[in-house]
Amino acid sequence: MKTIHIDPITRLEGHGKIDIFVDDEGNVADCFFIVPELRGFERFCVGRPVEEMPRITTRICGVCSEAHHMASAKACDAVFHVDPPRAAKKLRELLYSAFFVGDHATHFFILAGPDFVVGPDAPPAKRNILGLIEKVGIEAGKKVIAARAAAHEIVKILGGKTIHMVTAIPGGVAKGVTKEERERIIELAKQLLEFSKFTVGVLQNQVLDNKGYLDMILSDAYTHATNYMGTIDANNRINFYDGMIRVVDPSGREVVKYAPKDYLEHVGEHVEKWSYLKFPFLKARGWRGFVDGPESGVYRATPLSRLNASEGMATPLAQEEYERFYDTLTGDRSGRTPVHQTLATHWARVVELVYAAERTLELASDEEILNPEIRTIPTETPTEGVGSVEAPRGTLTHHYVTDERGILTKVNLIVGTTNNHAAICMSIKRAAQSLIKKGIEITEGLLNRIEMAFRAYDPCFGCATHFLPGHMPMIVRIRDRSGTVLAELQRDD
Repeated sequence: MKTIHIDPITRLEGHGKIDIFVDDEGNVADCFFIVPELRGFERFCVGRPVEEMPRITTRICGVCSEAHHMASAKACDAVFHVDPPRAAKKLRELLYSAFFVGDHATHFFILAGPDFVVGPDAPPAKRNILGLIEKVGIEAGKKVIAARAAAHEIVKILGGKTIHMVTAIPGGVAKGVTKEERERIIELAKQLLEFSKFTVGVLQNQVLDNKGYLDMILSDAYTHATNYMGTIDANNRINFYDGMIRVVDPSGREVVKYAPKDYLEHVGEHVEKWSYLKFPFLKARGWRGFVDGPESGVYRATPLSRLNASEGMATPLAQEEYERFYDTLTGDRSGRTPVHQTLATHWARVVELVYAAERTLELASDEEILNPEIRTIPTETPTEGVGSVEAPRGTLTHHYVTDERGILTKVNLIVGTTNNHAAICMSIKRAAQSLIKKGIEITEGLLNRIEMAFRAYDPCFGCATHFLPGHMPMIVRIRDRSGTVLAELQRDD
């Protein structure tokens, strides 16, 4: 038995590695995706005042602090039994939509893009943002940087800070928007909308027009038929900030649609002793292991999953891209036939980027955001609440329980990457088994193609690792200031 280590895996948020076990015939016998970091936010938030959570949980991740900020604020609204004014909800969603554009742009151009634009087999030193700019030109690079700056400026205007914002509080937001600020946001939103059209062009020219890439996207190596989860509005169209959570099976049939507060009735969390991440599954199906198909309890919650779980987009340009996406990959423009190809998640992400840009301009142009009534003061005794949004990486749930003083007694977080954990493990193993065969030379480029299986999920392991099962092998080394090991402690299970 031979072991292949991919350590560290690259272009992701957090840390991880892949161990591949190859038998004597040269075929993959097993494959494990390992995340060696633990954050523990569910535990150390207990004992704190619940109103501090929208500020504390942004520190889980600097990449998507906006997602935790909003999910936390919505959970606090529920804990205090308060409904924010309409203007406050729109200001929250405006900030969140701008964030989505910047975040999706980061992944598409910086983390995932090099695999397609530069090439999956290109030297590692070229598979990065600099190599991408070299390939598409300096002006394209400037557009990406300018768009991310525009998105961050909107977040700073509304949130008070570019990272770890402080605007959302129980019952609304801490600060409104002035006419001058609104005009600036509209200007920036128009810039983001043009950038979204540019991104569609890059996708078409660099990926979709390349038959080799289309064949790779559609190959069995990157295909899993799972259940799919996403938040939808009253018309079953995608919404990132608010709505019902809908799950469809591999055929596109609705399995369940539920309010976020009822998530525990529908989602369970399985534990394996070799990982700090839990493995969520659908209770209606039960945990049946790392398998796909109609009987599996595994679901995905990604940009691709949101498209599969919805029946369209709520803005016109995004709807056009949605229909083109499904027409190309399934021949069904309605979207009722799910797409199961993991690498198609990158295309779905671009469809969402267009929607987020359109929604940003739509909300910025709404005069109601100038209304000074931006908070409903909580008056009821705090108890328990659930808040949910669609993070770029998947459905994000915050669940808080407090005593009568508002001090937290229990915290549960199901993060986008956690939702996808089982599917990530399955996708990596499928890619490894498909690409590593007897007689095939194992090159760096081949191993990068295996990494591409997890990179499509845009995973954030800093966000996701909250749970310590108590059975994790661990080695602790104590070193002096020169680096010499003074002592070593080891636990084997």
